[in-house]
Amino acid sequence: MSSALSLANIRSSLIRQEDTIIFGFIERAQFSHNVPVYTPDAIPVPGYDRCGRRYSLLEYVLRATEQLHGSVRRYTSPDEHAFFPDDLPPMVLPPISYAPVLDACADDININSKILQVYVNDILPGLTNPGDDGNYGSSATLDVPCLQALSKRIHYGKFVAEAKFLAKTAEYTELIRAGDADGIMELLTDREVERRVVERVRRKAATFGQDITENGAPAAPQNGEGPRLKVCPDLVARVYEDIVMPLTKEVEVIYLLRRLDGGGKPVGALAPEAAAAAPAR
Repeated sequence: MSSALSLANIRSSLIRQEDTIIFGFIERAQFSHNVPVYTPDAIPVPGYDRCGRRYSLLEYVLRATEQLHGSVRRYTSPDEHAFFPDDLPPMVLPPISYAPVLDACADDININSKILQVYVNDILPGLTNPGDDGNYGSSATLDVPCLQALSKRIHYGKFVAEAKFLAKTAEYTELIRAGDADGIMELLTDREVERRVVERVRRKAATFGQDITENGAPAAPQNGEGPRLKVCPDLVARVYEDIVMPLTKEVEVIYLLRRLDGGGKPVGALAPEAAAAAPAR
């Protein structure tokens, strides 16, 4: 796993994760918003949280999915985070021993509750058409991979933060010891890189979302307004700009503020090509 701290490898993984998120959005966008899927008690699922509140259908399906995935050790991987971490079942496969890459503080950083809230309240209304088409099960099962992909992408900020810490240890150490969250945020932010990410995601969404005819050409435009698209590229770009990257940087700051709790010693070796501390977002 030490190779995961190569910034080239991190960038490659983040770019692949863009594809996963976009395709997940395309799949979910084929159904209407279907508000009852996200409303507790709207659909009487046989599941309740620890306070006795009935789960929404999405929560029920998400938790049940994690029960299966957790049993085959998905959430033992340092780049996977459960939305219901306290409810995971015993594993049927023996755990894998991963080489230490991240500081131990990484184990306690999980912002999936915020990701779930933002997905339901901010992403879905723009991603889907308003209304109710009755496809509740399909909607919920397609929401799950979207949430898993967003969670993985955002929590990958831990790897980004560790790579940046190892590349600029003195600068980050000074800010961490001062508890300067704003200074850490400023140091790790590269606005030009972020701009390029947003534009790349916009272009991917425009490309992946086209209908292609039997001849291999894009389907004819509707009303002369351009190609038919399964998902709005501007919507995907806004999700990245306003949600994905800010939450990723939030994870980075949380991680870095705790990074010296264990003494600040390097955990994994930064690959040679990362010595120049080229930013990854």
